Amino acid sequence: MTFTKKSFIKKSLTTAVALAATAAMVATAQAEISDGEVRIGYLADMSGTYRDLAGPGGLEALRMAVEDFGGSVNGAPIEVFSADDRNSADVGANTVREWFDTRNVDMVSGMVASSVVIAATRVIEENNGLGIISGSAASSITNEHCTPNHIHWVYDTYPLANGTAKAIVDQGGDTWFMLTADYAFGHALEGDVTKVVEESGGEIVGGVRHPFPTDDFSSYILQAQGSGAKIIGLANAGADTVNAINTAAQFGVVEAGQQLAGLLVFLNDVYAMGLQTTQGLLLTTGWYWNMDDESREWAERYYERVGRMPTMVQAGIYSSTTHYLETVAELGSDDPVAVRAALGEKPINDFFSRNGRVREDGRMVHDMFLAQVKSPEDSEHEWDLYEILATIPAEEAFRPLSESQCKLVQN
Repeated sequence: MTFTKKSFIKKSLTTAVALAATAAMVATAQAEISDGEVRIGYLADMSGTYRDLAGPGGLEALRMAVEDFGGSVNGAPIEVFSADDRNSADVGANTVREWFDTRNVDMVSGMVASSVVIAATRVIEENNGLGIISGSAASSITNEHCTPNHIHWVYDTYPLANGTAKAIVDQGGDTWFMLTADYAFGHALEGDVTKVVEESGGEIVGGVRHPFPTDDFSSYILQAQGSGAKIIGLANAGADTVNAINTAAQFGVVEAGQQLAGLLVFLNDVYAMGLQTTQGLLLTTGWYWNMDDESREWAERYYERVGRMPTMVQAGIYSSTTHYLETVAELGSDDPVAVRAALGEKPINDFFSRNGRVREDGRMVHDMFLAQVKSPEDSEHEWDLYEILATIPAEEAFRPLSESQCKLVQN
């Protein structure tokens, strides 16, 4: 095609008008994004009991999401802050308060220990912010402790109990001794497991609560052995679960005929203890890196950065961050009320979530999975740890709204 001088000038003017319109749209979007930046605060245990299940690896997953999104939203740069909550409710709440007061954080991500989360979400609500929780387990976070300002993304104690405990009782493990971390998460998991065991025809014959965290589980394992229960339910997580299982191995618990039920076991826990110790263990998970091609593709990119395969929490942090950024981009605003409402209006399906959606109580429901730890003989390489036995559909996995105590739910 031959261009005349007149047609060239006309085309140039058209291009200039289009560029000006695009610039105006970006400027408008930035004006609606507070301070011209999208600011995310990552709060987690970076050095203690829960370091490996979220911690620095979760921060890398968040940074991956930001980088994959291009580092900005409609021209507004994305800034990430991070802090170690040291598993202290006071430290967590004060950190979030400081972020709102001095750094104008738009969304708080991560969050693991339930006591920290409950304290932090109160501050988020007071400041009309937004929190997306990926690491915590207590189902109370979207039940009696729900707020209109936070979403619970990955898992909670309700599907853990419905998945693992029900499967074990159905296989004949009908008498239980509960070994429970003595704080909000442990209490919630113990309560949910007790309900499932009893409704399935089993019985809780005893239990003991241990301080959080605990290094020496000797006396607790001896009490569990003395109970005569077929199943020792571990209502704890992270290093506490690892220490309890290792102590049980030293005491010959499984060899003597009792079975351990790891009610919240993460990939990093199984890897740390090894298949010889954990083989046959049943667990419920929200995601596994080797589930399908899409999961493997993301996990392998993560592995190249971190040198470890990701936990379901770390995958959930990437997923929730990506959906948050997509929603801000679609709205042209990081207003927390608008973003929270928009997240509740669309299906959530990606490499992490199958059949996902955010309910009015803030619970992101999605398919969960019953898994069994492989034997050393069945594992093909060091991270080939689980066999997925069954899918627990989203609507069956999580607490039904008809049973909810959340003030946001109209029953």
